[in-house]
Amino acid sequence: MRIRTLCIDDVADETAALLESNSFGASMIQTISQPDKITDRVTEPGMPHVLLVVDQLPKSLGGGERIALKIAASLPEYGYRASLLTLGAHPESPALRNPPCPIYLLPLSRTYDLTAMRGALSLGRFLRSQQVRIVQTFFESSDLWVGPVAKALSDAKLIWSRRDMGILRGRKHEMAYRMMNRVPDAVFAVSGQVRGHAIDVDGIEPDRVRTIYNGLELEGWQMREPGAVAGREIVIATVGNIRRVKGHDILIRAAREILDKFPDIVFSIAGEVLEQDYFDQLQQLARELGVEDRVRFTGGITDLRAYLSTADIFVLPSRSEGFSNAIIEAMAASLPVVATDVGGNAEAVRHGRNGLIVPPESPGALAAAIAALLSDPGKAAAMGVAGRAIVEEEFTTNAMMHRITAAYSRLLAEG
Repeated sequence: MRIRTLCIDDVADETAALLESNSFGASMIQTISQPDKITDRVTEPGMPHVLLVVDQLPKSLGGGERIALKIAASLPEYGYRASLLTLGAHPESPALRNPPCPIYLLPLSRTYDLTAMRGALSLGRFLRSQQVRIVQTFFESSDLWVGPVAKALSDAKLIWSRRDMGILRGRKHEMAYRMMNRVPDAVFAVSGQVRGHAIDVDGIEPDRVRTIYNGLELEGWQMREPGAVAGREIVIATVGNIRRVKGHDILIRAAREILDKFPDIVFSIAGEVLEQDYFDQLQQLARELGVEDRVRFTGGITDLRAYLSTADIFVLPSRSEGFSNAIIEAMAASLPVVATDVGGNAEAVRHGRNGLIVPPESPGALAAAIAALLSDPGKAAAMGVAGRAIVEEEFTTNAMMHRITAAYSRLLAEG
């Protein structure tokens, strides 16, 4: 969300409009979705109320939005009541269909104007009336606007959820994070690398930053039978919305090298197109390299388990990551993983055990790693089995929620 400053004419015009409508004191927060059924367990008196805040609920949900919804769905099992607040929502967002908790909208297009001031007052009243004890924010506008408002106008504890290495920040965001590094009571970092970034770059005290990995519910994820099925294509798969940061161009260049040795391989790229110019460049690159018939763009997928069940190797060629949900999902599907050494990738993919880690921006290194697994199917299958075991031990929803709620309890105990 972009920050803009106000000129005198802006203030005069917006003040006049607000006074004329007599709506400055009215709440801007509205309920936009409710669960079909509210159980007694969700509304049990005395349950501490946690408000999860995301910048947007887009038509195609990203990893951050999905994790926020997963936390909301799981919190009642651990003794907490959950609600979710967003600053913007697409009417076709899947989050609005059968949500795990009430979803509220505080519509803001700017974070520094008179409407935002009215929104801040609405948020303060909401936090107090709903007896919110913990506010957990995701993404920049939620961290840098909702967070300080919550601290100033309520007694709620504030947690920032840090999910990346600052790849999408502008200079204003970088300055704001450093200036506000004492605002949150705690910071949840999605990987050790992200934790280091929060400490070293943003200047947050180390004892306030906790590493809490994403968790996956393993129910429904079946162990894949090792070995290729006769007559079936060998598929190299990746999952990630089409954005330059995901490095799909690196994979396509690597595909050219691999196909010289393994001409029957298929490369499957799943993800919504979020950057049309980049998608056009990818298609042009595939044509120039002569691999357009071996590289398939499947678009967004609704059944990730079914998609991964058709793959033999999972690849994540990203230029930057916090901690990839897609890697954990591929490991749950018992696929060997080849990933770039960015963010927390190497914290999930243990090089030589359940996959291979390669440098970013290196089609040659990526191609060599994939070729090594193609040349040794037995080793690839063993890596897939090892990856599944790692998920079961370290990256389940249960493990994630135990860490989160233990941190909640410590914060609330501090008073």
